Amino acid sequence: MSSFKTIEWTDNKVVMIDQRKLPGVEIYNEYSTHKEVAEAIKSMVIRGAPAIGVAAAMGVAIGSLEYKGEDRQKMIDFLDKVCDTLAGTRPTAVNLFWAIDRMKRVIDANKDKNIEEIKNILVTEANLILREDIETCMEIGLQGSQLIIKDSSVLTHCNAGGLATGGYGTALGVIRSAIEKGKNITVISSETRPFLQGARLTAWELQKDDIPVTLVTDNMVGSLMGNGRIDSVVVGADRIAANGDVANKIGTYAVAVMAKHHNIPFYVAAPVSTIDFECSRGDRIPIEQRDISEVTHIGDTRIAADVDVINPAFDITPNGLVDAIITEKGVVKAPYNESIAKLR
Repeated sequence: MSSFKTIEWTDNKVVMIDQRKLPGVEIYNEYSTHKEVAEAIKSMVIRGAPAIGVAAAMGVAIGSLEYKGEDRQKMIDFLDKVCDTLAGTRPTAVNLFWAIDRMKRVIDANKDKNIEEIKNILVTEANLILREDIETCMEIGLQGSQLIIKDSSVLTHCNAGGLATGGYGTALGVIRSAIEKGKNITVISSETRPFLQGARLTAWELQKDDIPVTLVTDNMVGSLMGNGRIDSVVVGADRIAANGDVANKIGTYAVAVMAKHHNIPFYVAAPVSTIDFECSRGDRIPIEQRDISEVTHIGDTRIAADVDVINPAFDITPNGLVDAIITEKGVVKAPYNESIAKLR
C-alpha cells in the first residue's frame, strides 16, 4: 500500500490529497457537498480513472447527506441531479460513469426504504467501492508482475499509481508487486507534458514509498529505447474499447509506437471497470480538451509565445500496439474482441 491516502471518507466528509500541489506540499482537502466533489474532479485535485470513480461514488453519498427534507421521492429526484452534476465533470474516464451508474442502481434497489436508510446504504456503498478498488489493484499487480522480467528497467507514462486509484495503483501496482517479489526493478518515469503527472506525481509517489525512480523528459524515451535502457512499458488507461484500443494520457500513443519499433513489450494495466464494452473501437471514445494554459504556462509563469494552442488530455493507442491488457481477472491478449468479451 501507498504511504499516503488518495481519498477517504471521514466524519461524513470526502477527504482528498490535493494533487495539484504536489510535489511541493502534501495537503488534504475536505469536501462536504457534491458540487465541491465535482469541482475537485474537474479541477484535477483528484485524477486517474479509478480514483475519479471512487470520488464520484463518494460525491453521490455526500449528496444524499445534503438532502434535509422528509420526502423520499424528492430526495431521489435530488440525487438524479447530483449524479448529472458529477457526470458532467470529465468525459473520457469511463470509471466515472461506471461508479455513478452503480450508485444509481443502489438507489433504485433501495428506493422503498426510509430516507436515513438510503443515506446509510449509499455511504456504505461508496466506501465499498474504495475498498474494492484497492483489492482490485493489488490483484492487477499480482497478475501483471509475472510479465515483468527480473533485473529489468520499466518505463511508465503519466501516473497510474496510488494517486490515480484508491491507494495501490494499476501500472504502478504491477511494478510494486514485481518489486515485492524481489525482481529488482528499475523504474523510469516520463515527465508527461503538459500537466507533468510523471514528474510531479509518479516520481513523488515512488520516492515517498522508497521505490527508486529516474525521471526523463518525454522526448528522451525513443533514445533510451534505442540505447537498450528500457525493457518493458507499463501504463494505465482511462477507457479501453471493446476491441482493445486504449485511451490514456496524451503521449501514450507515441510511446507505444516507439516500443513497437524497438520490440519492447507494451502493457496496459486497468480494472475491468475501465473497459467500455459498449464502445466498439477507440475512435468513438470522447477525448477531453483541457485549458490551453496547461500548455502555455507552468504554474503562473508563461513559457510559450502567444499563439494558437491545442491541448487534448488523452490519445488513443490502437490495439495492434498493445502486447497485453492486465486486469484483475487475468492477462488478456489479442485477438482482443474475443478475449475482452470473456471478461464481461
